[in-house]
Amino acid sequence: MNFIPQDLILKHNHVRLEPLTLAHETGLHQAVCDGELWRLPYTTAPAPHEVADYIQEAINTRYPFAVIDESNEKVVGTSSFYEINPQVPRVEIGYTWYAQSAQRTHINTTCKFLLMNYAFETLACHVIGWRTDIINTRSQAAIERLGAKKDGILRGFQLRKDGTIRDTVMYSLLASEWLESKSHLLKKLQK
Repeated sequence: MNFIPQDLILKHNHVRLEPLTLAHETGLHQAVCDGELWRLPYTTAPAPHEVADYIQEAINTRYPFAVIDESNEKVVGTSSFYEINPQVPRVEIGYTWYAQSAQRTHINTTCKFLLMNYAFETLACHVIGWRTDIINTRSQAAIERLGAKKDGILRGFQLRKDGTIRDTVMYSLLASEWLESKSHLLKKLQK
């Protein structure tokens, strides 16, 4: 994962993304309890007693960020770069969840803007991808608002936490589409 520096911190609009570490355990525990997010079948949010293990797995398998609301310095969630392919170059953005109190605020749009901007303008990615559960229509709508295009549905792709089999909706955004998407996101963030 040398493609992305280990000390990467991204900031904009009072939102800070910093590498997720075990030092964020208490804040992430509070965030997951805000709305009992682990109970939702389609989120990757851990149960409160699993937060430390979740953080360690994230560190071992992807490039995870703690999402910090700088207005109060609270950890409000997490998001990650994963499926990192420097040869293409391509990354996916996912494993994203936020405390219920941070949902439907500027935080998700800002977080995605920061990650997309870094991927396209610093890493020179050719494409960014997203995946979401077919039953998570809120996530699909949020990804589409970013300007991403629906690539298709992977049927019977993986198991949900409850053991049912999920279909996964795939999305992508090409570097050639970024400037239009960036302009749209910046206008949204100015409101």
